[in-house]
Amino acid sequence: MLRVETATKQFENGFLALDSVNFQVNTGEIVSLVGTSGCGKSTLLRVIAGLDSPTSGHVLIDNKPILSPHPAVGIIFQEPRLMPWLTVQQNVQFGLETLPKAEKERLTALILDRVGLTQFAQALPRQLSGGMAQRVAIARALITKPSILLLDEPFNALDAFIRMQLQDHLLQAWNYDRPTMILVTHDVEEAVILSDRILVLRGNPGRIHQEFTIDLARPRRRTDLHVQYWKEKLLNALDLSIDQRSAIEV
Repeated sequence: MLRVETATKQFENGFLALDSVNFQVNTGEIVSLVGTSGCGKSTLLRVIAGLDSPTSGHVLIDNKPILSPHPAVGIIFQEPRLMPWLTVQQNVQFGLETLPKAEKERLTALILDRVGLTQFAQALPRQLSGGMAQRVAIARALITKPSILLLDEPFNALDAFIRMQLQDHLLQAWNYDRPTMILVTHDVEEAVILSDRILVLRGNPGRIHQEFTIDLARPRRRTDLHVQYWKEKLLNALDLSIDQRSAIEV
């Protein structure tokens, strides 16, 4: 279980990015963080990852504080960040250096099959499309079986069709071991398709404005009326003009 307790982040220049953020993510749950630009979503993800320390408050995994990058936490960034001189297979198994060669190859073959890249195991990153490279990044993050997987807008740079394909690949791969996942995204449809819960961050500094539980069975069809309903709810929660109109009416 992951808990974020009154996490506040202020940078050295005095900028306050996050203010007293509280939430809990249960084991195996998928939670999305959505919000207006500059509300601290990526900063919050870095704090959870142990890449940045909160100015005050705590991040805890199973009641133990995260003070630095943690072996139980995997992270996928906006860019694949593959090592160009290594093959797909070598990139994926990079974090398995302590395992025997036969076991590394078995695990790599298994995870490449799950993300549909078996036939590209010996390819170099320059030979891959953007979507394929991001699938390699997903495989690399999942092969160590992290208990928590963090995703910072991993499909942001891809076109809509490839993005939908990768969302499906991610869910298929997640379904095997079901790590806890926290996803930062600007795409409300992506949040609804993937998530059990969605946390809406707003403001400068960022605070949790609303929380939604998406009680829809998987797989979810993007054209389903229930998906459209939740997309509208999210868009309304993100629309600052609604608050301004309400204030004027009062």
